[in-house]
Amino acid sequence: MSSSQAPAAVSGDTASFYSVSQLAKQLGLTARTIRFYEDKGLIAPQRAGTARVYTHRDRARLVLILRGKKLGFSLREIRDYLDLYDAAPTHHLQTHQLLLLVRKRVAKLQEQRVAIDQSLAELTEIDRQCEAVLASQAE
Repeated sequence: MSSSQAPAAVSGDTASFYSVSQLAKQLGLTARTIRFYEDKGLIAPQRAGTARVYTHRDRARLVLILRGKKLGFSLREIRDYLDLYDAAPTHHLQTHQLLLLVRKRVAKLQEQRVAIDQSLAELTEIDRQCEAVLASQAE
C-alpha cells in the first residue's frame, strides 16, 4: 500500500491510520520533519509494505513533541518525557518529570527575561544618547 493509499483518519477513532502527508498537513509540518522525529526515536510508525502508517498514538506523540518544542524543551527532554509516558501506566513518574522540566524551563526563561530587560534598558539608553548627540549636532 502506498502512502497515498493509507486509510483516511477518522477523528476520535483510536484505530485510525494516517499517511505521512496526511499527518504533515494536519499538523502543519513537512514529511521531512516527521521523518526526522522518527529518526530521533520519538515516534515509531507501523509499516504497510514500504509505506509508513501512523496511528492516533503517533499523532498524539507528535502533538506533544510540537508542544514541547514550542515551550523550549530539547528533543532529549521530550524523548525522556515520552518514554516515561509509555513506561508508567499511572503517569505518576511522567507528571513528576514534567513538573521538574517545567520548573527548570520557567527558571531559565526568568533568567532570560532579566537579561532581556537589562539589554533593553542599555539599548534604550544608547538610543537616548544617540538622539541627544544628533540633536546637538543639528543645532
